[in-house]
Formats: sequence, C-alpha cells, structure tokens
Amino acid sequence: MERLSVEKIIHKIENEEFFEAVSSDYSFTIKIEEYVPYVCGAVHDGNQFRKELWDNCIHTAYERWFEEDPETKEMVKMHPIIIAGLDSRFEYDLNRAPETAIYTDAWGKQLWRNELPKSQKDKSLAKHANFYKVVHALITKLEEKFGVCVVYDMHSYNWKRWDREVPIWNLGTSNIDNNRFGEEAESWRRVLEKMQLPNGIKSTSKINDTFQGNGYFLKFITQNFNNTLVLATEIAKVYCDELTQTMFPEVVQAVEKYLRIELKKHAENFYKKHKA
Repeated sequence: MERLSVEKIIHKIENEEFFEAVSSDYSFTIKIEEYVPYVCGAVHDGNQFRKELWDNCIHTAYERWFEEDPETKEMVKMHPIIIAGLDSRFEYDLNRAPETAIYTDAWGKQLWRNELPKSQKDKSLAKHANFYKVVHALITKLEEKFGVCVVYDMHSYNWKRWDREVPIWNLGTSNIDNNRFGEEAESWRRVLEKMQLPNGIKSTSKINDTFQGNGYFLKFITQNFNNTLVLATEIAKVYCDELTQTMFPEVVQAVEKYLRIELKKHAENFYKKHKA
C-alpha cells in the first residue's frame, strides 16, 4: 500500500493503473486490482477520531463504535475495487451531504461540549470533499470503460434498538431508478437471503424495511452518473454483540466467503444485462 495525495490517486485512476493506497491525510483507502464494472464501498468502516476533538466530544468511544459499521470493509475485502473510510462518522459523515456531515447531536444526544471552531470544521470537510473527488473520478472511469457500473454500498445497523423483528439484510432502494434497476435490487435481495450463517442465524432480507437508502454516497453517485446503480446494503449487527462490543469473527468470515463468490456473480449478471 502506498500513501498518495488525492491528485496522484486520481491520476492513477485516469491512467487505469493498478494500486492500493491510503490518502495522504489517512482518511480513506482505495484498492484497484483490476478495472471491473463494479465497486465495493464501506464509508462507515472507520473509527479514527482525531485527537484535537477528544476533549470536546461528549460521546464515549463505545458510543461512537455503537453507531459505526465495523468490519464492513472486511466483508468485501477480496473484491478488486474497494473504497473505504478510515475516520469516524462522528468527525464527519461521508454518508451525509457536506452541509450536514458534521453532527451537532447524534442519536438524541448532544455531541460537542462547545461548538467546533471553523478551522476544525474546515479540516473535516476537506477530507469529505477529497473522498468524493476520488469517487467521482473512479465512477467516471468505470462508466467510460464499461458503459455501466454497480456499486455495493456496505453498511451495518443496530438491530437491537428495534422493538420488532427486523431482517438480517436490508436494501434501501428509494433513490435508485427502480424502473430500470428494480430487478437487480430484487435479485440482490434474493442472493443475500440464501446466505448460510453460523450460530443459528437465519439470513433474511427485505427492501426498504428498516432503511430506505437515503445516504449521500448513493445520492451523489446516482445524481452525477446516469448508468451506475448503487445498492445500499445493510447487515444487522449479528456479527457482534452490540452491548458488550464483542466481535464474532466466524460470522464476519462467513459473510465474506459467501460474498466473495455471490457478489461477483451478481455484478457479472448486472453487466451482461445492462452493457451497451
């Protein structure tokens, strides 16, 4: 892995180079082992929280972890194109638009003891902007090369906070072109439903049950590109104990092994159907 500026990352993408890099400010990683018409994204995988914010933050490290999406990059690690955030969403949220990316409160609790100075906000928003410069360059290249593209937008959610039965997998499709891509969303839901998981977990999947797919990552790509489908894919946090912060690596591994094969198949079928 190299440490590269955003400009150098974009240059490599434009020249179709293979590389793995961390951004020069250590805010995100990107890997391109092969240029293929699909991408895996994990914008909430990270939990870095820069030191100048520590004393001003009311939320504990555990409370921040509780709302993040750990291991979502790990679940798709073997795919050829991966882009993932390294910073906590409590510093800035890559799945929100710039104007709302810096929280004032989070899940009903005030986040900061004192209002953040403009200099600290600007530092966070610069990271947000740089990430999306790279996303734009990447999808531009893939649409130019293949005509169409599909992005698997990986997230997790806290199923124990719901007071009803919720699915293991939820797909948010309210902001995609369902007339054009609805069949691909449904076929992805069926793929997820067939996953075999350990510890007696039955894989269930629904569309727009717990979340509707309103994230900025999906909206940014959908609004800027006509031929890219983003599948906002949320797994309930059955791969950890939300209350004790204990990870279940056997569940994470089972998800990764299944998606290694089935996600690739789904992407290949998408391309065969929608390529020009």
